[in-house]
Amino acid sequence: MWRVMAMLCASALLVPGLTFAQSFGGNSCVDNCEGHSAGYEWAEDNGIQSEDECSGNSSSFEEGCRTYVEEPDRGAEYDDDGNEIDE
Repeated sequence: MWRVMAMLCASALLVPGLTFAQSFGGNSCVDNCEGHSAGYEWAEDNGIQSEDECSGNSSSFEEGCRTYVEEPDRGAEYDDDGNEIDE
């Protein structure tokens, strides 16, 4: 069973066009991490210092805000893999 699983995982890495979900601050992104980036930038612009101050219309925005509180020097331009977030 382990051999089959290992072969499937290894072959998945070789499939062209197969992409993995982006993440921002350890949170999965639905669409290019734009909501996370917006939440991070909002928190930065407003000097947010506590996760309790993070509220918004979407979970991704709130996660981005919380990421700012946890990692204020991280920046909002790139996902966790270093890919630029297009706005």
